[in-house]
Amino acid sequence: MSQSHSTLSSFILLLSILLCIPYVVAAPWATDGHAHLSAVTPRYPPQEESGIKYRNVLPKLNWLRDTAIEKIFRLPPKVAKNPNVPGGVSRPTHIQLPATLLAKYGGDKVLRFNLTTPAEEQALAEAAETLFLDVWEFTSNWADIHLREDDIPSLLGLLPKSLQTAYSYLMPDLAKSIYQSYPSTAYADVAFPSKHVEKAFTPALRTSTVDGADNVFFQNYQPLSVIIPWMRLMSSMFSTHVRMISIGTSYEGRDIPALRIGVSPNLPSENLKPRQTIILSGGVHAREWISVSSVTYAAWSLITSYGKSPAITKLLQEFDFVLIPTINVDGYVYTWENDRLWRKNRQQTSLRFCRGVDLDRGFGFEWGASIQSNPCSESYPGDAPFQAVESHRFAEWAKNETENNNVHFVGFLDLHSYSQQVLYPYSYSCLADPPSLENLEELGMGLAKAIRISSGEQYTVASACEGAVSSKTPGHSSTSRMETGGGSAIDWFYHELRVRYSYQIKLRDTGSYGFLLPKENIIPTGEEVFNVIKYFGDFLLGDKGIEKSISSEEALATEPVKSELPLGAIEEDSLIPDELADEYQDINWELKRKRK
Repeated sequence: MSQSHSTLSSFILLLSILLCIPYVVAAPWATDGHAHLSAVTPRYPPQEESGIKYRNVLPKLNWLRDTAIEKIFRLPPKVAKNPNVPGGVSRPTHIQLPATLLAKYGGDKVLRFNLTTPAEEQALAEAAETLFLDVWEFTSNWADIHLREDDIPSLLGLLPKSLQTAYSYLMPDLAKSIYQSYPSTAYADVAFPSKHVEKAFTPALRTSTVDGADNVFFQNYQPLSVIIPWMRLMSSMFSTHVRMISIGTSYEGRDIPALRIGVSPNLPSENLKPRQTIILSGGVHAREWISVSSVTYAAWSLITSYGKSPAITKLLQEFDFVLIPTINVDGYVYTWENDRLWRKNRQQTSLRFCRGVDLDRGFGFEWGASIQSNPCSESYPGDAPFQAVESHRFAEWAKNETENNNVHFVGFLDLHSYSQQVLYPYSYSCLADPPSLENLEELGMGLAKAIRISSGEQYTVASACEGAVSSKTPGHSSTSRMETGGGSAIDWFYHELRVRYSYQIKLRDTGSYGFLLPKENIIPTGEEVFNVIKYFGDFLLGDKGIEKSISSEEALATEPVKSELPLGAIEEDSLIPDELADEYQDINWELKRKRK
């Protein structure tokens, strides 16, 4: 019986392949080996009607052929196309949401409050903290808050009258928005697709265009189970300038993978200067999927542009780039398998029913500023600096690179979402200006301009502390934050590791979709990040006429430092002895930070 069944299966498979042959033969082939790039489908003359409609002769054969192809090559099933829908995929009009999703988010809303005065900002911040609400995003003009419908009256009751009507529904049905954000080839009734189909992206790697527009990997968000094999593949296929490394292990024991891109492994090892390195990280907050996809897209663009683009080739000769798709690997996996809106890591806290620490509030510099001590808070920084395992591993890796591996970090770009902002230190307080404020603002404006020129999208540039809801009056300043401000990664890299250019970039959009950004934005947002990297590198190399390349620690030590001491004070000599340079730089840095 089994033998006859096998014979029948083989016959069906053979028949299916034969039916596919006309389609293969009809496809024109290019002569340069890149068929889909240069081949043009010829225009055939219109065929006369013969009275025979082949599509209706054996309607089951087309289905049989397509099914065989899908099974053999593990391709996703075809979905009806709709030219009126972005991406061309028709979603069903009536969606039956899974019970698990409804149980968690049924009836939840996202409200946007329009803020006009410091008093309103203060009141909303205090109300959100009192009710332990999930603050999605906030600027000086608005704040987006996720809450249950039953909690809306309680929130409004804590707000001044001016805010009780100054809000709108950003997402009136959050459960439906979450369901539609998950990649689903046929929109099956699956709430959390932990058994995600790993698409066959290998054949496209060598034939895809540099911008990745026809690369299936970037046609949708990818789970960690797909991202890691993809990174291994990139490392093995482009071994001349790509290496896969590990930043460390997470709380649950997963590797935190990264790609180191640059041609330094091929350079002679003797008498090498410290290798200038730029870090691009994403996925610090697990639900910010667009940050993860943007890092992989930037990696792909750098890797495949080497040797083709003179500008990128030069950058990879001068710099190493370490690209980390997600530092919060445990949290990212959890967003795919359990809770799409999970933010923190998965670490156990003092309260068993409230897991997770906010990785971006767990670094050691100014930890605890405006601290949120409740483990149930989305911004909980832990009970001590670097209690968050992943933050500690990241910091230890970076310190080891500088101390033992001849690395000089010259840039740190930490990707987040959403609100379209370029933010620079300090995050912990608006009362302390960074010593190199003008340089940070100058490069920040350039990064925003690079995005605007490439895509037309507007990104604002500001201090990260302006995420704090603040009230300032003459002679007095007070700050009430929507989330804790100390322990930020950009502050730690800037102040502790002396990374001159440290930024947090909040990607698309400005609130229409929030963390649930549709997949159609993956490539455009990735292109924006790639343009940011190119401008960043050009800026450091001096190609923009703004800043000359930072070649070594010695250049920093012997750089003339303008004194800001009061009139009559003794000024230091413009050249500092080598043995005192490091000590002087530390003292001067700290004094300038505290001076306001």
